[in-house]
Amino acid sequence: MRIAINTRLLLKGKMDGIGWFTAETARRMVASHPEHQFFFFFDRKPAEEFIFGANVTPVVLCPQARHPVLWYLYFEWATTKALKKYKIDLYLSPDGMMPLHPKVPTLTVIHDLNFEHAKGNLKPSHQRYMSHYFPLFARYATRVATVSTYSKKDIAETYGIDLSKIDVVYDGAHSNYRPHSAEEKDAIRKRFTDGCPYIIFISTILKRKNLANLLKAFDMVKQHGQSDLKLVVVGSRVWWQDELSEAYDNMKHQQDVIMPGHVDPMDLSALLSAAQMLVYPSYFEGFGIPILEAMYAETAVVASNTTSMPEVGGDAALYIDPADPSSIASAIVSLDDEALREELIEKGRRQRTRFSWDRTAELLWDSMMKTIENS
Repeated sequence: MRIAINTRLLLKGKMDGIGWFTAETARRMVASHPEHQFFFFFDRKPAEEFIFGANVTPVVLCPQARHPVLWYLYFEWATTKALKKYKIDLYLSPDGMMPLHPKVPTLTVIHDLNFEHAKGNLKPSHQRYMSHYFPLFARYATRVATVSTYSKKDIAETYGIDLSKIDVVYDGAHSNYRPHSAEEKDAIRKRFTDGCPYIIFISTILKRKNLANLLKAFDMVKQHGQSDLKLVVVGSRVWWQDELSEAYDNMKHQQDVIMPGHVDPMDLSALLSAAQMLVYPSYFEGFGIPILEAMYAETAVVASNTTSMPEVGGDAALYIDPADPSSIASAIVSLDDEALREELIEKGRRQRTRFSWDRTAELLWDSMMKTIENS
């Protein structure tokens, strides 16, 4: 079988969550199915590390797809032409985008519909494209895969898609995430917080990630008396305005907020492992990978009680109302109790076994086979 995969988000040094999903699943499927030929569709010359096996043929399509107009040209023109040229039997798109009339069985992975429910996070041109085309992608794809039961129901209800057409494949955590030794934790604390204890927030900073209410909550916690506690905010500033900018400017304990920006994956693993807790107060998530990463790093988790997050966290997280800074602050204060933190970590060791990239790749392959059967 000749399988094409949309791999345009495999960018060395610039991988986002969907890029990692693509890499981790494609690598495993290529290795597990040497009897099939894979065609990786890039939009620029790929790094050699992304050619996962001898049964992979890299194909560079033009134009580089980094704007809604170019997305349209890349999928409707270049991808459609390539599917015919390379006589593709099955097309997999891990980022949800696809030609509207591919003429081959197509599986598209729609991770979530945050752009439908949490508007104001995207540029207007990107918002228009996503809102217009994603309902069409969901309808014209042979099958749809997604990463949580919550997202499956949301896609079905929002786009009027039959639940039987949608498969749940979940997400996994990068193998970098692991518990670190006491010496490693001491070293990373000295590097980032002068040896002080800290809570950690990990995410590209977008409006829906709700950093504003975490900053307000952190001020409340500091007033509670945890004088040496720091807040480490890891993530690029994509959005920094309105209530977030105001919340930061009005902080009484602004000097205790450390913002290293983007952090190398190996350092991030150690930073997460050495934290007292991960606080993840997002309003909307299709999965919430940092919750799972914290479980693998054996760090206690505070997470929102909304969307997919209780599904991922199970009984291994302390849940908060993301709209209420006092709820977030109360959870942080509660986890000053080491016994409670250890209880959540132990539960996390069990919960994390439900999710792995091996399982994701197997479920995605099963969904691809259903796509062939349903075509």
